[in-house]
Amino acid sequence: MARFDGRVALVTGGASGIGKATASRLAAEGASVVVADVQDDAGAQVVADIEGSEGAAMFVHLDVTDESGWAAAVDAVLERFGRLDVLVNNAGIGDTEPLEVTTTATWDKVVAVTQTSVFLGMKAAAEALKASGNGSVVNISSMYGIVGSGVSPAYHAAKGAVRLLTKTTALGWAKEGVRVNSVHPGYIDTPILGDTDRDMLVGATPMGRLGQPEEIAAMIAFLASDEASFVTGAEMVVDGGYTAG
Repeated sequence: MARFDGRVALVTGGASGIGKATASRLAAEGASVVVADVQDDAGAQVVADIEGSEGAAMFVHLDVTDESGWAAAVDAVLERFGRLDVLVNNAGIGDTEPLEVTTTATWDKVVAVTQTSVFLGMKAAAEALKASGNGSVVNISSMYGIVGSGVSPAYHAAKGAVRLLTKTTALGWAKEGVRVNSVHPGYIDTPILGDTDRDMLVGATPMGRLGQPEEIAAMIAFLASDEASFVTGAEMVVDGGYTAG
């Protein structure tokens, strides 16, 4: 039996990068997967790929900053699959400027997509996750939710908030059958890197390479599974050793 047989997982930012890899991994292990994103065509392709491998999946258009959109997405999941067992809050965006030139508009947008979305997602899914009897939330933070870099203040602040929002919710839900953990990726080879000098990132990583989205997906799958049944409020760093120094 696969680890997620009979379970339903919702993955935000599921159309690309870590979200796509996670949706594919959970589906391969038996989950019915809901791919949530604002990228409709790319999200639909992820669903088609899962279905082409005999998995079960659906796409929902979701702006993760919209509370009413979250309510509609959870309703759609329950209507289609009848339950929700796993929530992966993966969607997020970053900034690259130093604090003194960061605009309020940039700050508000990054915080909304990267931090507030996690709050909205857990709030919208709370009732369904508790009803599951074996619910699991995995929130994607970052190594930059643990250490600083000198730039990107909105991103660091938002990812740091995700870390502590995870811990406080884990405590609040510990006796209600829902585990809540965070994953903190390092430099991962995904489209979000854009035009960033990859050689520079490789040079800054002790293991001497970029991580792959499938490696983050593997950690997410572990935390969402029964193999992590005594793990809640944890922060799992997957950064090639970056934060060890």
